[in-house]
Amino acid sequence: MRFNLLKILVVDDNHHMRTILTEVLRAIGVRDVYEATNGAEALQKMRTQPIDIVIADLAMEPVDGIELVRLLRNAPDSPNQMVPVIMVTGHSTERRVKEARDVGANEFLGKPVTARGVLERIQEVIDHARPYVRCESYFGPDRRRHEDAGYAGPRRRSSDKTEESA
Repeated sequence: MRFNLLKILVVDDNHHMRTILTEVLRAIGVRDVYEATNGAEALQKMRTQPIDIVIADLAMEPVDGIELVRLLRNAPDSPNQMVPVIMVTGHSTERRVKEARDVGANEFLGKPVTARGVLERIQEVIDHARPYVRCESYFGPDRRRHEDAGYAGPRRRSSDKTEESA
């Protein structure tokens, strides 16, 4: 993978965490690393710089990672609706992971971060990019990570299986 071609935006209100993430990215060969201290600043940077991947903290003020992803995916003036977003947080409860997934985050990385974890998430969003889907209540990467080979329903939802078996 040619990491030197990537443009990555690190969004975190904690200077120490931004430094760690930036150093990890530079160690794997990423030359163009941009930083923002919150979601509002990230959106401003994305309007002036083409960004390939966003690595954002979940908990920030005034615009947190959840709201950043929501704005990226749904705002009419979004600078890039389909930019891959890796959500980073020390609050990796199931509820928070689902919340990040349900607004359109591509990947999730719990703190403390490791170089291997960062690398794996970057490779995941590049090598195994999921298609984006749009419906009434969601726009973002397909939340289904695994195909059920035994199911041939039209929408691949558990409710389809119930309806067909009834």
